[in-house]
Order: sequence, then C-alpha cells, then structure tokens
Amino acid sequence: MITAYFDGGARGNPGPAGWGVYIVDDKGEVQAELSGSLGTATNNVAEYHGLIAALQWAADRDLKQIAIKGDSQLLIEQMRGNYKVKNEGLKPLYLKARLLVMQIGDVSFEHVRREQNKDADRLSNVGMDGNGV
Repeated sequence: MITAYFDGGARGNPGPAGWGVYIVDDKGEVQAELSGSLGTATNNVAEYHGLIAALQWAADRDLKQIAIKGDSQLLIEQMRGNYKVKNEGLKPLYLKARLLVMQIGDVSFEHVRREQNKDADRLSNVGMDGNGV
C-alpha cells in the first residue's frame, strides 16, 4: 500500500503559498517528495494543491489504491463527504480531486496530527519559499 502525506500553507493567509507531498510504500521507503509554489493563495487552496498533487502522482502511475493522510480536517472531511464545500474558490479544486479519486478507485482518507505530517509540512515550506522540487 502506498501512503501519501500532503500539506499546504500560506504565510499570511492569503500570502505566499506552497504545498508538499511525501509518499512512502508499505515498508516506509520514500517513493517521492514533491512540492510546489503557488504565489499568493490561502491555506486551504494550498492544501488542496497538495492533495491534488498526491492524487495525480498516483493516477500517473496507474495505481488503483492509495492511502491519503493530511492534517487538514476540513479537506479530509470534505473528501470523505462529511463536510460540504461551501467556498466557491475551493469547489473547482475539490472537483478535480474527486475526478482523480474516481480514476484511481480505492482511495482512503485519514486525518493525522501535525506531528505525524512533518515531512509534508517541510516540503510545503519549501514550496512557500518558492523552491518547489
């Protein structure tokens, strides 16, 4: 089972924003470290970009199963269908994420504490610094 940890942030909210994704296999071996810069955006927009990057990575590799973990309860619960997406700016990002989930097939979403998401947080800071990898 592949697990992707995602994060996103913005300094100032909105402010300079970036996202990060840390992907490991079931042995804990790192499969990918991804990050990107977004210019000025909100924390939630940055979080969605991290989620989409994780899902796109899986879809590009024709994975049919992936576990997604993040410290944004809002996004995790939206993707689980427990929270509605009320923000108009997030709806297109949510829909893109849903399409990728349908393409992959078996995607689980789990909310984790920030301490369990340190690698994705580190990578999102790389993105916020404008140094996406």
